Amino acid sequence: MDTVAIVMTAPQEMALRRLDLTPPGEADVVVEVDWSSISTGTERLLWSGRMPPFPGMGYPLVPGYEAVGRVVAAGKESGRRDGEAVFVPGARCFGTLDGVEVRGLFGGAAKRLVVPGARTTRIEPSLGERGTLIALAATAWHAISARGAMPPDLIVGHGVLGRLLARLTLLSGAAPPVVWETQAARQCGGAGYAVLRPEDDERRDYRAIYDASGDATGLDGLIARLAPGGEIVLAGFYADRLSFSFPPAFMREARLRVAAEWRPADMLAVAEMIAEGQLDLDGLITHRAEAAQAERAYRTAFDDAACLKLALDWRSAA
Repeated sequence: MDTVAIVMTAPQEMALRRLDLTPPGEADVVVEVDWSSISTGTERLLWSGRMPPFPGMGYPLVPGYEAVGRVVAAGKESGRRDGEAVFVPGARCFGTLDGVEVRGLFGGAAKRLVVPGARTTRIEPSLGERGTLIALAATAWHAISARGAMPPDLIVGHGVLGRLLARLTLLSGAAPPVVWETQAARQCGGAGYAVLRPEDDERRDYRAIYDASGDATGLDGLIARLAPGGEIVLAGFYADRLSFSFPPAFMREARLRVAAEWRPADMLAVAEMIAEGQLDLDGLITHRAEAAQAERAYRTAFDDAACLKLALDWRSAA
């Protein structure tokens, strides 16, 4: 069994290639992918060659950890059934390319995947390409729902993660957060909350600032906006070293928390919110492209500020 997949052979070098697939076992499922989406955080780092040391890192690799499709073969011990619509957070099921092992980091950008059924999440088929957003929703929920966490009253960044943080904050019943965004193309779309440029906001008593920007240089500016005892939550992914001036943090007795990636319980929680119509995923995927146009699509996702999320359509891929 084989598949067509996006393969990065080096920074800024990618192509669709045909790869062999690991034969499925009794606990595995074979998924025909309909849509995958492009992460403008971690995948940008893979594309640029700036990805920090990470387990499984190396070229050639298949990127992508946001894929949805249909189970076409379910092993007896997989816990899945043929025909189910599922989300797949990547896979490690690829063979070699020119004699070199193809790494699955993160391995979701392919037409066909072999993955343990336990790693998949059942979704409503009607979600279509919006189903690729469930991992970011689970990441946002993981940050907000941590034990002892305060809901954000300031969110930095109005990309997809920032918007999901804002929507989940409203869904929790907390007061509407303020969202900062510096790019004009992303300052619209705030439903029930205000989106401001940082320079237009004079407030300096935020209790919980959630940074979804991925900007490693902004900690001093955020600390200056904290109330005494306030917390900064690092919800993005940072390639560069983080640092801050100690005296202002000392004066405020500031706290710093790193929100890691989602856990299975987070995925189940947001899947239920979505299925019950509580969490809205509309308006977050702004661009779509055929998988055959992957290289152009990746450049659009990374370079066009108006592109919140780009979904790749695999349905017509061979």
